[in-house]
Amino acid sequence: DGTELTAKPKRSFYAARDLYKYRHQYPNFKDLRYQNDLCNLRFYKNKIPFKPDGVYIEEVLNKWKGDYEKLEHNHTYIQWLFPLREQGLNFYAKELTTYEIEEFKKTKEAIRRFLLAYKMMLEFFGIKLIDKTGNVARAANWQERFQHLNESQHNYLRITRILKSLGELGYESFKSPLVKFILHEALVEDTIPNIKQSALEYFVYTIRDRRERRKLLRFAQQHYTPSEHFIWGPPRKQKSEGSKTNKKPASPISIPNSHISKHKKPKEPKNTSASGGSAGKTTEEKKVEVTKNGEENCQDEQEMNCDAVRQNSEKNSDTDTSQLSKSEEILDTSDRNEDTSHSKKDDENLNNDCGSHPGTIEKDPCNTENSSSNVSADLQDNLDKDMLSGGTTTKSKNEIK
Repeated sequence: DGTELTAKPKRSFYAARDLYKYRHQYPNFKDLRYQNDLCNLRFYKNKIPFKPDGVYIEEVLNKWKGDYEKLEHNHTYIQWLFPLREQGLNFYAKELTTYEIEEFKKTKEAIRRFLLAYKMMLEFFGIKLIDKTGNVARAANWQERFQHLNESQHNYLRITRILKSLGELGYESFKSPLVKFILHEALVEDTIPNIKQSALEYFVYTIRDRRERRKLLRFAQQHYTPSEHFIWGPPRKQKSEGSKTNKKPASPISIPNSHISKHKKPKEPKNTSASGGSAGKTTEEKKVEVTKNGEENCQDEQEMNCDAVRQNSEKNSDTDTSQLSKSEEILDTSDRNEDTSHSKKDDENLNNDCGSHPGTIEKDPCNTENSSSNVSADLQDNLDKDMLSGGTTTKSKNEIK
């Protein structure tokens, strides 16, 4: 017995499935069959009595009100007072239909009696309706009725049916105040502690608005004891949120790395070191370190930092290499190669740009370039002729100039 009392409660699969169907407007395939019957509406119009007792609605509201013994021990009237689109324990009571619900909402007489029946059952539980928005409070005889409600747990099924029927007949807004009141009395005031399981399994989940349900569950979680036994929250989501918080510090690293990979590398200066490959590796590694620290916020700052990193890498490479003179020679040759390669690339880019836009203004640079090349070819031909004829080279050079 001791282990059962301390055992952690479990969610009811049956309750979750039943209330999921209710919240998502479970389909009623008997609409055509019961469309012309409307027995629930006719009962609330005081035209037919409820079966099997044969009592009319007016007699129930007038004579049964305050008779707590009759309301407690009779189990056939509750299906007629609060009809649903599902079969109850009283097989004489018929299910609501969608057509009947619409007709019920249009009938003022039926709505008036429905609210009177709701007030009668609230007083039976020790609760009173205080306004038209559905707010409730303790009734005058709340101590006696709460003690009875805490002991007679079959009334919890009645409360579930009442909440469902409120939503079916147009009083969805009345649910949340009643459920909040019951949770407060069960968890905070501890006047009806035995109802808290049913309140969290059934009462809360009759509310169709997800935000209202979450508010009630947060309120219950704050006051539930022991707190580790509260099972109506999303434990998987809480674990995932905890893992996300642990991963948050590592998130800035991935963003700059992707930023670097997508952008073009800045052009290297002409005075690069002779080692080349090793210096390039150090610059790339330092560039990643710089981006990890979050020092590169814009493209201009990135280029400045890269220049500084290259200077440091050049110093390190210069100290590592022992033959400085050879590196200078290689630098000169690399500078020349880079100059020629850059000039060739520029010419190719210019030709591509001019060729990709035919008929535009950009034809002129291409034409001028072709003309200059033709002039240079003519001058070279003249130079060759002068050389063959014995002319001086200085004259041809002046002409070339």
